[in-house]
Amino acid sequence: MKTLFHINIRTTLTAVLLILTPVLSAHAQQDSRIQMSSLDHLAAKASQTIDVNIDERLMRLASRVFDDKDEDEREVKKLVANLKGVYVKSFEFETEGQYAAADIEPIRTQLRGPGWTRLVNVTSKKEGMLEVYLLFNGDVVGGLAVLHTDDKELTVVNIVGPVDVDKLARLEGQLGIPDLGIGSPKNKTKNDDEK
Repeated sequence: MKTLFHINIRTTLTAVLLILTPVLSAHAQQDSRIQMSSLDHLAAKASQTIDVNIDERLMRLASRVFDDKDEDEREVKKLVANLKGVYVKSFEFETEGQYAAADIEPIRTQLRGPGWTRLVNVTSKKEGMLEVYLLFNGDVVGGLAVLHTDDKELTVVNIVGPVDVDKLARLEGQLGIPDLGIGSPKNKTKNDDEK
């Protein structure tokens, strides 16, 4: 026979869990969002600035733009359906030396945090440095960050939410995400290779 005390505790615990679940989910989402405001001062030096802030609400709205009749757009729509946000900051400069390693350090500090793993690190004297990081929540990819730097350009891309790495290249050129050169070779044309 259940006493009133046991029933009230169970009801109270259930209510607390129901209340905390959205809070904990929001906290997990915040963990995969990279804070990029430390880069805002670079806009005054840049010849071109791109700043994209698409939160979950805007993601749902943006997904309506993609046409279900077009196969590529349908795939992109599926890919963004579960994302919580896409955030991009990109700066192009007329001359070299307009930003310092110290400007990027707050971003890198966040990417050294718990759960983040550097997947790709490419350094080229001609094309700069490209770093790709994934945030793992257990075995699930819960976020992605891309940092691209060269002498006259700085770009940070942050995708918040579950990311299907195999389909990620389809987001290039969509929702303000620049072409990062991660597309599959079969999608490149001969002219792309010659560039």
